[in-house]
Amino acid sequence: MNYPKLLTIQDISCIGQCSLTVALPILSACGAETCILPSAVLSTHTAGFKGFTVRDLSGDMPAIAAHWKREGIRFDAIYTGYLGSIDQIGYVQDIFRELRNDGAKTFVDPAMADNGVLYGAFDMTYANAMKPLCFGADVILPNLTEACLLTDMPYRETYDEAYIAEILDKLHAAGAGHIILTGVSYKPDTTGVLVDENGERRYYEHKKIDRVCHGTGDVYASAFVGAYMQGFSSFDAAKLAADYTVKCIENTLGDESHWYGVKFETALPDLIAALHKHA
Repeated sequence: MNYPKLLTIQDISCIGQCSLTVALPILSACGAETCILPSAVLSTHTAGFKGFTVRDLSGDMPAIAAHWKREGIRFDAIYTGYLGSIDQIGYVQDIFRELRNDGAKTFVDPAMADNGVLYGAFDMTYANAMKPLCFGADVILPNLTEACLLTDMPYRETYDEAYIAEILDKLHAAGAGHIILTGVSYKPDTTGVLVDENGERRYYEHKKIDRVCHGTGDVYASAFVGAYMQGFSSFDAAKLAADYTVKCIENTLGDESHWYGVKFETALPDLIAALHKHA
């Protein structure tokens, strides 16, 4: 297996199985040397918990990056998830420019909206600030809501292939080259991912599980990046990540006390087996 040095930039939710608490173990299981730059530390994630604490680390990010630059530290890939502010978007753009090895890949999961609405901490000013970061990345991984925000398209709960094609065309026109569009569902009992690599499009459909699960976007993006950096094609990485995410959800069904995330750890052997099967 390859051994890439990979940096992921997102928050730490100490409880809740999302963001860095998901990305670090999944990317490590995929065989990457996984380095982290926390954007914030939260006692829990913000969906369903009350009275959580938040420590914004925006002020630390430039100093950490500057130290790495002085030390000559560079990365083979940089992957961003939830970012807490417009300032942090700017810091990430600086890191993309200054801390990449030759040929390094950048991956952006916009992580700002779902089900037709922005997350509570964000507004359209933030969504618009996300556009240059996304359109300058090598690979973007928006869900359908985020893709609509990036293209100023109206969000629809029901749609056809022409609607998805229009969104993808607008993403390309804005500068995106490699798009992994998640949550594309043409039928009530299935969902899937649309992989668009410079206009060449393939769709992977899989079953839809009727349960809202926090953190699955982070699980998916992390598994995709990990597989892609091990030499998987974008479609094969998208398929592996989808199958792994479904397995994580299945392993959580029946445990109503585990409402705050998915038991992704219990499915790591499946992920590792899939990676080695490909190798």
